[in-house]
Amino acid sequence: MTDYGQEQEMEIEALEAILMDEFKEIHSSESGLDTSNRCFQITISPQDDDADDPTDTPVQLALIFSHTEKYPDEPPLLNVKSIRGIQTVDLRILKEKLEQEASENLGMAMVYTLVTSAKEWLSEKYGQAAGNDIIEDGQAEKEDVVIPHGEPVTVETFLAWRERFEAELALERAKLMPESALTVPKEKKLSGRQWFESGRAKGAAPVKEGSDEEDEEDIDFDDDDFEDDEEDMLEHYLAEKSDSSSHSSRRAN
Repeated sequence: MTDYGQEQEMEIEALEAILMDEFKEIHSSESGLDTSNRCFQITISPQDDDADDPTDTPVQLALIFSHTEKYPDEPPLLNVKSIRGIQTVDLRILKEKLEQEASENLGMAMVYTLVTSAKEWLSEKYGQAAGNDIIEDGQAEKEDVVIPHGEPVTVETFLAWRERFEAELALERAKLMPESALTVPKEKKLSGRQWFESGRAKGAAPVKEGSDEEDEEDIDFDDDDFEDDEEDMLEHYLAEKSDSSSHSSRRAN
């Protein structure tokens, strides 16, 4: 016949030697168990066993047990309580998990096995949640950082660009002039009007000599045309700056 009492005493002595300060006997009225037998409480935290101060952990629980008459051939009475930072719903989940494991380990001293399982569950449940919080905080900080691209548009930068733009435009116009107009001596170079009237311009009809200058139509340059040119140049400048910023970003990547 199995001496259940002796096996239970041997297990208690082994738990006291292994767990030391984390193991203590409590009154049955504090246990939350429906029994008048001896009750014991084991403090469990997610830290390693060799941690300096387990009381500094953000979460901690108490595993409470009491041997039944025929333990270990029947499971012990179990209860779990939050010492620090554990939600009620999680305690209920853990208790069901430990009761299932107890039924799978009948016939052998199982309390230390249950303690190990509870410690692993606590580390996975709350240690992983804390790690996710740190990752999310780091991602939020990255999203808050705005990296400026390109050069800000100011009056000074626009005016400097306009000077370069007008110089480039004048150069392009010069390329359209015939070589004969560029290579003849200065005093023989044709003016733009003379070149146009000579009929050398593409699609231009020569102007007959002796035509009345009064028939020439005066071209009126109003202020609106000048403002339109200014707006077109500004749009061209902003588009150029945007393209330059895009090229710089691709080179950086």
